[in-house]
Amino acid sequence: MLTRPSPVPAAAGVYGWHFDRALSEGLVAGRLLYVGIAPRHMSTRPSTQNLRKRVRYHFRGNAAGSTLRLSLGCLLGLELRRVGSGGRMTFGRAGEAVLTEWMAEHARVCWLEREEPWTMESDLIARLDLPLNLDQNRHNGFHATLTKLRADARERARELPITA
Repeated sequence: MLTRPSPVPAAAGVYGWHFDRALSEGLVAGRLLYVGIAPRHMSTRPSTQNLRKRVRYHFRGNAAGSTLRLSLGCLLGLELRRVGSGGRMTFGRAGEAVLTEWMAEHARVCWLEREEPWTMESDLIARLDLPLNLDQNRHNGFHATLTKLRADARERARELPITA
């Protein structure tokens, strides 16, 4: 996904993630676990996001800007930390690097170009079993587990000193 030229188009659409390794009991390896859209519907301004930017950020960004990275890192047992001024939480440089490496080895992404992807997101989440999606997905059996795991990680991070 990170090669140049990128196989991911710089277009609007829906993307889906699956992993060749189970992250937790009840999360089956090889099946679709998360979907996202790019861009989000922005009523106040045009969005600059597209599939390529969003997929790339999930691969190389940090937990503060990617709910997928936050969930994966928590499932992998990485330590969440407050960074910078303390308002953002990531896995720190070392933890984010471990997560990036893990994703490069185990993550697979697919996409579908769509001019208005936000028109599909709710329907996909309602119809599919997507345990790593939290927004609009309280009906999923893994929702409570993942929500608690992330909340516990945030609580622990608040007790630790802020890191650079």
